Amino acid sequence: MTTLRERRWCSSAAIDVALTLSPHRHGGGDPAWRRTPDGAIWRTSRTPAGPGTLRVTARSGEIHGQAWGPGADWLLETLPQVLGADDDISGFAAMLARLCRDSGASPAMFVADLAARNAGLRIGRTLRVFEALVPAVLEQKVVGREAWRAWRWLMRKYGEPAPGPAPEGMVVIPTPEVWRAIPSWDWHHAGAEAVRARTIVNAARHAAKLEATLAVDTGSAEADRLLRALPGIGVWTSAEVRQRSHGDPDAPSVGDFHIPGIVGWAFTGQKTDDAGMLELLEPFRGHRHRVVRLIELSGVRPPARGPRMAARDYRSF
Repeated sequence: MTTLRERRWCSSAAIDVALTLSPHRHGGGDPAWRRTPDGAIWRTSRTPAGPGTLRVTARSGEIHGQAWGPGADWLLETLPQVLGADDDISGFAAMLARLCRDSGASPAMFVADLAARNAGLRIGRTLRVFEALVPAVLEQKVVGREAWRAWRWLMRKYGEPAPGPAPEGMVVIPTPEVWRAIPSWDWHHAGAEAVRARTIVNAARHAAKLEATLAVDTGSAEADRLLRALPGIGVWTSAEVRQRSHGDPDAPSVGDFHIPGIVGWAFTGQKTDDAGMLELLEPFRGHRHRVVRLIELSGVRPPARGPRMAARDYRSF
């Protein structure tokens, strides 16, 4: 067993650890994310120092991080950022107050209520871009269960066992070099067709450039431009990555199959498209992803009257 490293951190504001870390979970049985019966959240990561396992718990306002593996110190050093320490919500609160004052009973009132009910939500950043990109690419234009099945298969086949006393079955994401070497038949067995496989392999070739987008200080637009310069990385994938690795609160998932309809229904009682969603979110610019996240947590959904998006099992072709 590798040596245990620990850190205790007291945040200036209450943080809901499970809620904040939940976007990094890719389906049930994700080999890189686990919540155990004691309430602890376990995550694995391939840090700049190597593979690591992180266990996070919270009690009486104190965050307790435990980590194992070569990446343990890095995981503990960046723990506050993962939990949203850099996520300044004061501007969001001021925005909501102004919108509520100027608009009266409006979507802003609805969002303000959601924000109050989910006061512990933060938009954290993992600082691991390639790690966020692989599952995002697997989730392109397919239903979640299909993408999550592919993620589980590839991680279990090629991932490295999680350091330390991690829950059984947890693994660390493979290195970019390993992703580049996965043969075509294993992409097929996983259920990922050639287009998504090529996108991931190409991204693995440029992994260092992907990580370099974290140093961009010209705002999310520049990080978005740099990510989308890679073939196969479109507006939806870029947003999904920036939400997680960069902690971008203003990166709504344009192009999502469900989200525009959910946002439209929550604000107007009518489903809408991407253009309509962006129009509805415009008053919240700077926090559009945060608002979408709050709406998703509300459970508000349009009636399921149309056909569901069908799963496609590429393993049968």
